[in-house]
Amino acid sequence: MTDANQLFSLQGKVALVTGASKGIGEAIARFFAACGATVVINSRKQEDLDQVAASIRETGGNCVGMAANAGDVNACKELVAKVIAQFGGIDILVNNAATNPIYGPLLQAEEWAFDKIMNVNVKAPFELGKLVHHSMKSRGGGSIINISSISGITPDPGLSLYSVSKAALNMLTKACAKEWGPDGIRVNAICPGLIKTKFSEALWQNEQWLNRFVKMAPLSRMGTVDEIAGLALFLASPASGYCTGTLFTADGGVTI
Repeated sequence: MTDANQLFSLQGKVALVTGASKGIGEAIARFFAACGATVVINSRKQEDLDQVAASIRETGGNCVGMAANAGDVNACKELVAKVIAQFGGIDILVNNAATNPIYGPLLQAEEWAFDKIMNVNVKAPFELGKLVHHSMKSRGGGSIINISSISGITPDPGLSLYSVSKAALNMLTKACAKEWGPDGIRVNAICPGLIKTKFSEALWQNEQWLNRFVKMAPLSRMGTVDEIAGLALFLASPASGYCTGTLFTADGGVTI
């Protein structure tokens, strides 16, 4: 029987986490570093990354920040190449970077918004997954974790384009898992419900919307970033070694 502590150990692993200067991505980076991984955090602003990385190092973790725009394919290529050159490879990829610049009905959505949402929420995970594939395969396998949303399961009013992007990410997760499983690469997605972050602030600061959500949720509350990070740690670690192509909901029971 495997030692329980080893099941959740990331010792010797290299993890790349996008959208990690705050919120869910930052929490995931902290959990990964605490469990022994060398963590590369990514977002668009180097200054924000440096602050988070320094804070993680102060607690004994190994973390560096590398700025890049996840919505730019060339920037993604440069990012992955830089990580591999500095640390020798990538074992874990967390596609957490996401955007939703509009709120409203589909009839009011413009082409620029569609393109931006799809580039960041779907195309970036697609490209980054391909970019890390060779490294993961050569290292005996790896884990890709896509941070999706329950909006990708049931569309939310006012968030229709975002919902479409997350539905596409869910199917991308399954397609990659099926094709890359023989290479030892596991691909799973986490579908959070309402998590208290800056990204979702417009929702949980709306008292009417928040009350409606809380009434729908059997647990009767919002989730925390640590609760998503704990699930990501499970999916990154040997504890989830037989899990791939699965959508893990973390929504307080809203989708029951």
